[in-house]
Amino acid sequence: MLKILQKVHSPSIKNGINFFHSSQIQFIDQAWRKKMRLPVNPNTESPLTYLPDFSYMDGRPTPLGRNQKKRIEYQRELTTKIVQGVQEINFAADRYDKMKNGMEQAREKIIKNKLKPKGFRLLEKKK
Repeated sequence: MLKILQKVHSPSIKNGINFFHSSQIQFIDQAWRKKMRLPVNPNTESPLTYLPDFSYMDGRPTPLGRNQKKRIEYQRELTTKIVQGVQEINFAADRYDKMKNGMEQAREKIIKNKLKPKGFRLLEKKK
């Protein structure tokens, strides 16, 4: 991908072609970032992104920034969706187990009713 972008940006192709624009993030060594388990865009996750811009000397909490507030709301929405999904999965698993146990009990009941001793064997058991 990098070689293709470099070819498009090369000065020899300037004549009569609109340039293909890309962000500078694409030119970062992505293989190294992937190996180090870092995000593709270095500006998405860092202490500068998550920590407040300033702090008060007396220890008062700082107000949340606009993007920080959006991020917190988004994470709350995700957590509610995750909790709801886990509850649905647990409900489905419990329902499946109950249905399976009910089917086994019904099968055992049918087998138990079908296989009864008859005739003289029934009389031998009573004695």
